Amino acid sequence: MQTISHEAGELLRRGVVIPACPLALNAQRKFDERRQRGLARYYLAAGAGGIAVGVHSTQFAIRERGLYRPVLELVVEEMKRNPRRTVRIAGACGNTDQALSEAEIARELGYDAVLLSLGAMRTASNEELIQHCSSVAKALPLVGFYLQPSAGGRLLPYSFWRRFAEIENVVAIKIAPFNRYQTIDVVRAVVESEREDIALYTGNDDNIVLDLVTPFRFGAMGRGVRIVGGLLGHWAVWTKRAVELLEECHGIVKQNAPITPELLQRSIQITDSNAAFFDAANGYAGCIPGIHEVLRRQGLLEGTWCLDRNEKMSPGQAQEIDRVYRAYPGLNDDAFVAEHLDQWLR
Repeated sequence: MQTISHEAGELLRRGVVIPACPLALNAQRKFDERRQRGLARYYLAAGAGGIAVGVHSTQFAIRERGLYRPVLELVVEEMKRNPRRTVRIAGACGNTDQALSEAEIARELGYDAVLLSLGAMRTASNEELIQHCSSVAKALPLVGFYLQPSAGGRLLPYSFWRRFAEIENVVAIKIAPFNRYQTIDVVRAVVESEREDIALYTGNDDNIVLDLVTPFRFGAMGRGVRIVGGLLGHWAVWTKRAVELLEECHGIVKQNAPITPELLQRSIQITDSNAAFFDAANGYAGCIPGIHEVLRRQGLLEGTWCLDRNEKMSPGQAQEIDRVYRAYPGLNDDAFVAEHLDQWLR
């Protein structure tokens, strides 16, 4: 069983910004290697502590198009080339055979851990899910993933997460149910497992700031824990600002400082921006192309194309992105991107 390296484990537990990496395509919907490299270079230059690739934001359909290995290979090349050590996370999904195969590819390419989606196992029992996760964890350290059903996930109760936390090679959990009750289920399960080596990451793009500054404690004498970082589709854009935000939240926690009204206001502004990018008004139908649109405006992507021709921005979504750009100019990192874009796309 391969365990996580000391460096990668320390980074995960400290808490870092991990963008969920989109897929760069050209107008013919072919893999655009130049812009994919540019995206990875952008995230690294912005200060991201890792990149997750082969995940929901990368489009699950890369597997059907023979792009899983090429995309993972290209992105990890850029991470290895960067002098700063970052956490390399690969997504895996499907039944046990498929997920194991993908974990083995990730291990061969030098990834640190695998983010395991359980969306394909919608009818499996808790016991079957735990067996599945345990099998994959033998190939590579495991990052659990609570993906909301509207994005292709499934409901996972407290009882599942309590068992999941007992799997030896679990190193982190991405909590992304977009639901307070279900978020608490995961955190409480980890606390009650008494594991102190599992890093908790928010995937709740609708509640990023509050997840990062909330102390979780269950019972007067219970151990307190915090969500230490984020693995987010929202952080695939405006990434330099995300790095600054996480540093600010870490500072608040370290100093036990009060949460200011300004930070609470910014929290709402970030959520409002995410609603536009993710197309919350239309059940997240335009989630991935919305992220592409922001990157297109910055020049990092050529267009908003997805592998599925039917996956496109919803009517009015571009106007919503216009609105949040105008309303919250301090949230974007357009000037940073403009300064370095030519260098990243060489």
